Amino acid sequence: MTISWKGVIPAATTQFAPDMSVDLPATQGVQDALVRDGVHGLIVMGTVGENNSLEADEKRKVLRAAVEAVNGRIPVISGVSELDTKRAVAFARDAEKAGADGLMVLPAMVYVPTEAELVAHFRAVAEATSLPIMLYNNPPAYRVSISFDALRDLAVLPNIVCIKESAPDTRRFTDLFNAFGDRYVIFAGLDDVALEGLILGARGWVSGLTNAFPKESLALWDAVQRNDLKTALAIYRWFMPLLHLDADHDLVQSIKLAEQIMGRGHERVRPPRHILAGARRAEVTAMVEKAAAERPSLPSVG
Repeated sequence: MTISWKGVIPAATTQFAPDMSVDLPATQGVQDALVRDGVHGLIVMGTVGENNSLEADEKRKVLRAAVEAVNGRIPVISGVSELDTKRAVAFARDAEKAGADGLMVLPAMVYVPTEAELVAHFRAVAEATSLPIMLYNNPPAYRVSISFDALRDLAVLPNIVCIKESAPDTRRFTDLFNAFGDRYVIFAGLDDVALEGLILGARGWVSGLTNAFPKESLALWDAVQRNDLKTALAIYRWFMPLLHLDADHDLVQSIKLAEQIMGRGHERVRPPRHILAGARRAEVTAMVEKAAAERPSLPSVG
């Protein structure tokens, strides 16, 4: 199976009303704005989309609403993040029926699996759908790393086609290419190693801070594509204080606060998360406002 996925694909936020119900029109609004800004795809209900704070029926409504909002303009990739394999299989099937273009599959939540259990989980989801699948490797967040042996076992499944690589050690990009060649499409998945990943051959970047600064994210991608390292470094160095937020435990609150400051969404998050307060709120606010005031000149976007 081949896929056309490439470029900047933000992990979009899920918007909530003041009563903490899902605000589908507002969620569609932030999605449509990103599409109009020129992003190359959308991931809905990933970590930034607060997948595990949504009820089962809410997840399906959010996905259907996203498919409606995007209306075929770019690929819609849905997160699959469940407590067990049975739920993940059921959601994968429903996501295909809802019109998703692909799935980003996470390990089962809470339980830390053995390698055999991890492979079995991914295999079960892949065999339940014909959609192309991006595996999400994020050892710091989910306490399990998708080993090269696991990837060799999964290589027989034709619809497992992509890896979102969020390990902070950038050596893994080169090791993946050396081990698997073009078998898997690789995406950089951690904002503050995005440029390194792209230079090392990643086909794209699954991004959190693109929600607040899409034009700069796209300009970074464009600069890499035309081998303009000087421009890419200038954007990356300006962006880096914010990109570090993507690696923090409160990344969702920080990204949604940045969205709100930039007039692109609301910071409301569902418990157990709370909006940022006190010194941390002041710190992130100052970072976003400083970045907004010092935005770099963009020679090319989109």
